[in-house]
Amino acid sequence: MAKVRVGRVAEQIKKELSQILQTEMKDPRLGFITVTGVEVTNDLSQAKIYLSVFGDETQKEETLRILARGNGFMRSELGKRIRLRIVPELVFKFDTSIEYGSRIEALLGKIHEGESER
Repeated sequence: MAKVRVGRVAEQIKKELSQILQTEMKDPRLGFITVTGVEVTNDLSQAKIYLSVFGDETQKEETLRILARGNGFMRSELGKRIRLRIVPELVFKFDTSIEYGSRIEALLGKIHEGESER
């Protein structure tokens, strides 16, 4: 029963945080960000937010610094939108699964080209 609630809270945080990042965050240095996943602890005290950022490594690091600075604002906005006793602490991490998948796809494409030449 508790796992179901944690999953629902995680999905709601993902939805609301995506909307906050798109509409409420006014920093022009903030690049194109996609929230790919949210993991919430069982006691709802911490939420790991997985992000995909379009750009190179310097843009990714700048985005992470901007998000760390705006952490309090995002938590307060989440508190207004989601009725929880305690709003979880937000920890932002990069999701490398998209890059990893595209790398695997490129490698498979090279293998397929090599087989078709034979």
